[in-house]
Amino acid sequence: MVKTTIRVIYGDTDQMGVVYYANYLRFFESGRNEFLRDKGAQYRDVEASHRVHLPVVEAQVTYKRPARYDDLLIIETILAKRGRASARFEYRVLRQDEVLATGHTIHACVDFNGKVQALPPALVEALGG
Repeated sequence: MVKTTIRVIYGDTDQMGVVYYANYLRFFESGRNEFLRDKGAQYRDVEASHRVHLPVVEAQVTYKRPARYDDLLIIETILAKRGRASARFEYRVLRQDEVLATGHTIHACVDFNGKVQALPPALVEALGG
């Protein structure tokens, strides 16, 4: 598991003063990017070296408690499943020990023309085989 810390900025909130629901997907993305960086597989380098993209093909969020402006959030990210040409990441968003949201994203591996490709062996190795 990789933990990423994010402070909620005013622009993340809606008229009610809570984090706008879609911004949790941005938080997930930050967690996923830091997860890959922690494994030595920065997304930018994966694209350049292997000429593939990892688009989101499914996203799900369950909201439990609201986050608010200036909250310090922790995004916990794990790689829950790896397929031949896909990966599923799972997330928990916490404020201290309080779970605010959970969710997942599933990513396909495609070449620059959008054709499904197997995950590159170097990326598979970096993610733990």
